[in-house]
Amino acid sequence: MKKVTKEVYLKWYEDMLFWRKFEDKLAAVYIQQKVRGFLHLYNGQEAVLAGSLHAMDLTCDKMITAYRNHVQPIGMGVDPKKVMAELYGKVTGTSKGMGGSMHIFSKEHRFYGGHGIVGGQIPLGAGLAFADKYFKQNGVTLCYMGDGAVRQGSLHETFNLAMLWQLPVVFICENNGYAMGTSVARTSYSTDIWKLGLGYEMPCGPVDGMDPVKVAEEVSKAVERARSGGGPTFLEMKTYRYRGHSMSDAQHYRTKDEVEEYKKIDPITQVLDVIKKKKYATDAQIKAIDKRVKDLVKECEDFAEASDYPPVQQLYDMVYEQKDYPFLPHK
Repeated sequence: MKKVTKEVYLKWYEDMLFWRKFEDKLAAVYIQQKVRGFLHLYNGQEAVLAGSLHAMDLTCDKMITAYRNHVQPIGMGVDPKKVMAELYGKVTGTSKGMGGSMHIFSKEHRFYGGHGIVGGQIPLGAGLAFADKYFKQNGVTLCYMGDGAVRQGSLHETFNLAMLWQLPVVFICENNGYAMGTSVARTSYSTDIWKLGLGYEMPCGPVDGMDPVKVAEEVSKAVERARSGGGPTFLEMKTYRYRGHSMSDAQHYRTKDEVEEYKKIDPITQVLDVIKKKKYATDAQIKAIDKRVKDLVKECEDFAEASDYPPVQQLYDMVYEQKDYPFLPHK
């Protein structure tokens, strides 16, 4: 594993704080109806992404996930202004405003979505890994899913083929405890989700998903195994989301006390505590980071606000390849 240095801690703090504030802004503009449809926020789960990115080679590795997908592309290198614009439905967005919250995508930065269908990304993640193996490329695919998605039959089909073909893929379940709003204990006899890998003799195990160091350690092992031809791994990240499943979630299934208890192990606070304890940054330097984050969020908001909505013609251009498609209305 790459060493976790002072610079790594400072980057983690700035990145995770930006991701949190970026989505806090999304929540605020959602209430103003500037962002429409569903909005699933990542607040509390940032350590999973921060630790994973530390383990990846961003020049060749790929990432694919579900619909809680706004900050992952930013971590992979996508301009956050374009991500914000996509959520606003603006033409300057990552998919020209046509994908929205659940379908962020960037081929350039090897981020393959954003998928609104629960579990839909799991076989696709194996497919990306199959392509790397088939074309003898050095990449590894990280495929994320929620604890609700592991109930899908496609996961078992995918696990079987991934082991059979020894694909260079790391399957990561972000277990935040509740799927959409039902606890793991009410949907599964075994609450140790990582054990699903045992049935396929796939290397698997649980990970503290609130600590980026522990995430980085385990994902590094899995990535190295995949890159060296050792096949797939299944990791269960024990994490927690501080907001509801989506903005429309009243969260009746859990208590406020429970949420506050988990906030005591907030990944951002954990990283900041290490920075202060080891004197990696002064109070003034930490304030400077906080200001950079605040300014960048404002820059993203201003960019999205100032951008235009897509022209009507784009609806046809992005669906029909044939220019004289016979079912288009003719003037």
